[in-house]
Amino acid sequence: MRRTLRRSCAACAKAKHKCDLHTPRCSRCTLRKVQCVYANEPLSSPGPSKSNTALRESSGVPPSNLSTVSVTIGSSSLDPFDSYPPTSLPRSRVQSLIVHFLSKIAFQYYPLDLNPNSNPFINSWWPLALADPALFNVSLQTASLDAELHAQKGFHQSAILMRDAVSLIRHKIDDPTLAFQDATLDAVVTLAAIEHGKGNLHECRMHVDAVKRMVAVRGGIAAVKRSSPLTARMVPWVSMLVTGSPQFEVQDDYGNGDGIAPIDQWQSALAFETHNPDHLGSSGSGLDHSIETILARLRSIFNLTQDLETRKDLNTNDLHDLTCFVLHKLLLPSHIQLTAISECVRYALAIYMFVIHGPTYYSHAAILHQITLVLQNRLQELEQSQDMDVSLFLWCLSVGLSASTGTEEHDWFFNRAATSTHSLGIETHDSVEFYLRNIFTLDVRSETMFRGAWGPIFASTLRGPTNEQPTTALNMLLNDEEYEYAAENNTHSGV
Repeated sequence: MRRTLRRSCAACAKAKHKCDLHTPRCSRCTLRKVQCVYANEPLSSPGPSKSNTALRESSGVPPSNLSTVSVTIGSSSLDPFDSYPPTSLPRSRVQSLIVHFLSKIAFQYYPLDLNPNSNPFINSWWPLALADPALFNVSLQTASLDAELHAQKGFHQSAILMRDAVSLIRHKIDDPTLAFQDATLDAVVTLAAIEHGKGNLHECRMHVDAVKRMVAVRGGIAAVKRSSPLTARMVPWVSMLVTGSPQFEVQDDYGNGDGIAPIDQWQSALAFETHNPDHLGSSGSGLDHSIETILARLRSIFNLTQDLETRKDLNTNDLHDLTCFVLHKLLLPSHIQLTAISECVRYALAIYMFVIHGPTYYSHAAILHQITLVLQNRLQELEQSQDMDVSLFLWCLSVGLSASTGTEEHDWFFNRAATSTHSLGIETHDSVEFYLRNIFTLDVRSETMFRGAWGPIFASTLRGPTNEQPTTALNMLLNDEEYEYAAENNTHSGV
């Protein structure tokens, strides 16, 4: 048989797509994560063009060694092979939205990792979307909503993408072999976030219920995590944010069960407790064992170093997994009646975990405000009580003081904090920090937040009223843009 003179790889030739002849794998095979085999060695391997470099610089995305990123972000034509799933939008608009997703949305969704070489929405989500039309349309929709929101010219293209995405997801759900794939779970939970942002709470709840059933069929969050850590992280987190309460169970402290798992550092803290049974010396009386245990283990983890950002034993994925696990433990309904002091610490810890974690996947400003209201009510119940340890009380008050800034509840926290400084003889922020450090070592973020919250109180005492705006948890959260759309542009997407 005559030997072929073909220079393109076997996969591109079979699909009748032009091959860019990159070695050792062409861009199309890299995008699709398939084997790239050349019948003949390519005569040349094209390098990056000037337009690639210019667009990458204008997008603000750091250079990446991943050909997936360089091809997708770094070329004005973007995908010369049109190797992405079909959509109802023009080719040029699709390519623009792909750039928008990979250069902005991926980092907006997961700001814990701003490196394009390791960001999970570039490395895990995007290859999955390229192979799944439903997830691809949903991904483009998030980019389109963001772009159209800023343009303020309506949401026509987003509505088209929503219509197509819902249709594709319904077809997948009708097929038992496709209904429970990672891509299906990712697409449905993203639609839940989109509908929540639009104010369509009924449709949002439908999507959350659907994804809960899918996870149950898969065997629980722990089983999902074995095939897709990103899906297992995103599904319970987004479900909690959009419903205002945890939707999935957790494993026990030893990792038993099919729910959200504790991180290794959490389990290591068990050994620390055994050898240091009194290391929670500041808790005082009235703190229930379940809450005292959570506080003790967090102290063991957080107090290992002075700065969370430089902690070597707790990477960004660990921080997210720890936060998700702890928030579910704290906020899941309890059959045990907690003391008033434990209730205060419970909700203050939840707020604190949201703050040190930061916004991810979707804004948590709404649930943070909801929890802050509960904390205020619990602290009001303790106003006549002198039983709460001073350090715990000032720490809970500091968390509420910061998280409530910009809301109607802030006046109560401000006045209560001012009264407390007077009654305790506290005259400087350093004195406040002395008490706060009895609970947790202050990292850069929490120290800045607390100092900004208490600053106006001491300033008003020394210099009278001030207009200074403190750095607060709410300020941090509001930096994360929320989807809010006009009702007339809503497209319902019940699956």
